Amino acid sequence: QGCTQKYIVKNYFYYYLFKFSTALGEEIFYITFLPFTYWNIDHSVSRRMIIVWSIVMYIGQVSKDILKWPRPLSPPVVKLEMRTNAEYGMPSTHAMAATAISFSFFIATMNQYKYPFELGLVAAFVFSTLVCLSRLYTGMHTVLDVIGGALISAVLLVLLYPAWDTIDHLLLTSPFCPLFSIVVPLVLCYNYPKLDYYSPTRGDTTTILGAAAGATVGFWLNNQYAASAYSGKSVQPGFPLISSTVVFVLARFSVGIVVVLLTRWVMKSVVLGVLGHRYKFPIRDLEARRRLEVEVPYKFVTYSSVGFTATVIVPLLHELLGLL
Repeated sequence: QGCTQKYIVKNYFYYYLFKFSTALGEEIFYITFLPFTYWNIDHSVSRRMIIVWSIVMYIGQVSKDILKWPRPLSPPVVKLEMRTNAEYGMPSTHAMAATAISFSFFIATMNQYKYPFELGLVAAFVFSTLVCLSRLYTGMHTVLDVIGGALISAVLLVLLYPAWDTIDHLLLTSPFCPLFSIVVPLVLCYNYPKLDYYSPTRGDTTTILGAAAGATVGFWLNNQYAASAYSGKSVQPGFPLISSTVVFVLARFSVGIVVVLLTRWVMKSVVLGVLGHRYKFPIRDLEARRRLEVEVPYKFVTYSSVGFTATVIVPLLHELLGLL
């Protein structure tokens, strides 16, 4: 169902604030903030955020399609989005992602960098709250969906926190890490809960797990053949405004994001071309691209390439250009 209701914006401040806030729980944020953290702040912080983000989002997406709670009815609710309207509502994965990313960033940095504890806590709370409120404002979730998503994410953070260092160590040092990082997400994607009608949740889940898989392989490869994550040679620049010039930060980010977006575009074209030839469908055939045998490899290969590029290729390019 699409958004057919007409509406009049009476408060442009809230409208643009919450439209911006809802983008903080979508791909445009993930593909910029997570790599930015890896390139400019701290490798260990980025690794922990990606681990938590992928686990939390997988559980959230699967929970939606198991519970099958509908989104708010429209009318009376006015929905400002169309793409995710086909998904179920409980729990809000926007709320889950915002809570996981903001508080995992806060927890991972509070013992490594000197800043007021209260400031970090308030920043994490404000970030997650804005995203949660945006889902109510845009009419995509009920209050219960949002509270449920935030609480589930908080519980998962509490459960994962004691194992952070162990998981991180295994992913960096185990010889089985590359195989595990690719096979397990692929199995999860191919065995995603079946629905009575098409929903973008499986494709979104494959995107997330693919990006995390590629990044994890990149982490392992860097630790094995570049600078060890446990040695003083590891490139961990620290907070950019303190230890680096703004020019270098912007240069690293600009170069990196261009390469990442180019990788995504090229891999999408190549993978869809190969799959289209294999299964005999035109690339622009949306229905064909939604089939399991097409959607999973297309999304997984594309975004695992993005994750690998962000963690391996871009840092090498930064070094080559003298931006480290």
